[in-house]
Amino acid sequence: MNKTSSVDWAAIEAQPAFRALLARKSRFIISATIFFVAYYFALPVLVGWFPTLMKQVVFGVINLAYLFALSQFFMAWTLAFIYTRTAAQWDIAAAQVIKNH
Repeated sequence: MNKTSSVDWAAIEAQPAFRALLARKSRFIISATIFFVAYYFALPVLVGWFPTLMKQVVFGVINLAYLFALSQFFMAWTLAFIYTRTAAQWDIAAAQVIKNH
């Protein structure tokens, strides 16, 4: 144990609650990353393989490709918002694990 720390981190690491928290974090982060990468690369794939579909005019000069490209900004903001809310829950759970130690 570190002399400057009053917490026995090795004991906390061995707790099932700590391991469950790490598993929840990993599931979320891996899932969010896969979703983000798939969504991000969907635009060039769709434009490359389905150009006629992506040229469909939605209104005025705006087509599906433009809308999809703009939606990526909103998707990134939404994902960031969801992440910050979820990370706040992890902080609470981590504090509880430390407290119960």
